[in-house]
Amino acid sequence: MLKQLTVTTTNRTDFLNITSKVQRAIEELSVKNGLCTVCVQHTTAGIFINESSDPAVRSDLADFLEKLVPWGANWQHLEGNAAAHIKAILCGNSQSIPVVAGRLQLGIWQGIFLAEFDGPRSRKILLSFT
Repeated sequence: MLKQLTVTTTNRTDFLNITSKVQRAIEELSVKNGLCTVCVQHTTAGIFINESSDPAVRSDLADFLEKLVPWGANWQHLEGNAAAHIKAILCGNSQSIPVVAGRLQLGIWQGIFLAEFDGPRSRKILLSFT
């Protein structure tokens, strides 16, 4: 079973909480038990699971990644977005989450995030259920 989501980011670096969209897809498809794999279909974006309650965590993450992989470094990539590609590799492009009784099995503070590193853009996210 597959479902595609589309989300729009608003900043160069943006972390969108997509947990409710993924949960809604589970409900729409009547998935009861299994594994939900969330995969972003772009090379300058990623998917991660982390703290969803305190937005300062996302701000700290953005600041850290910018220090680790600065946008303005002397990259060779001609398109000018090498930092976004590198950050996406560090973040990863997918996460798998168990589904039990129709609910994502995340910890109380966890959320699923699309990590945008070359926005603003429209991004496609593929959900696969096994």
